[in-house]
Amino acid sequence: MPTRIKFCGMTREQDVRCAVGLGVDALGFVFVNESPRRLAPEHAARLIGRMPPFVMAVGLFMDATAGEVEEVLRRTPLHLLQFHGGEDEGFCAQFGIPYLKAVPMGSTDSLAEFCNGFASASGFVLDSHSSGEMGGTGKTFAWREIPASLGRPVLLAGGLTPENVAEAVAEVQPYAVDVSSGIEVAPGEKDAGKMKRFVAEARHGQ
Repeated sequence: MPTRIKFCGMTREQDVRCAVGLGVDALGFVFVNESPRRLAPEHAARLIGRMPPFVMAVGLFMDATAGEVEEVLRRTPLHLLQFHGGEDEGFCAQFGIPYLKAVPMGSTDSLAEFCNGFASASGFVLDSHSSGEMGGTGKTFAWREIPASLGRPVLLAGGLTPENVAEAVAEVQPYAVDVSSGIEVAPGEKDAGKMKRFVAEARHGQ
């Protein structure tokens, strides 16, 4: 099965156009106040409106209230939710939309135990950050720590770049790779050349 590709932290129409043209499977939009990649729901909705069918729009949240998530959902046509904070399974599952749970690999002692606490998750984003921190740090973690199977799709994140994504795909064989800072010139501003190289190298590693 080919490894899917998600670009996260999208903020500009030209970057959405470029990503779609490269055949990226999913685009992520950040709704975290502390993030330099944060978007207002109306802005995200305009960008999502430029996306063709079969490209998924993913909304990223971190320790938001249920009301805040619901307000974004009222104004933004998201296909998938992604939770990066201390949310429990009940919180993540209450919105009636499939969700991914981010695993803070920098502070998780037992990956299997963490994932067992989210039986309803559609998949897990393995990122290099520690609990209470945002992703998008540009740092990797030890890929050898990932079990052969968690029973659900694994999205590999954390420090991926055009220079290392082929190695990551070959070693981990994840369901998908998830990149943000590794294809940027500044937070939220993607580089077309880096996006193109990332996609090419991700496919080369399969």
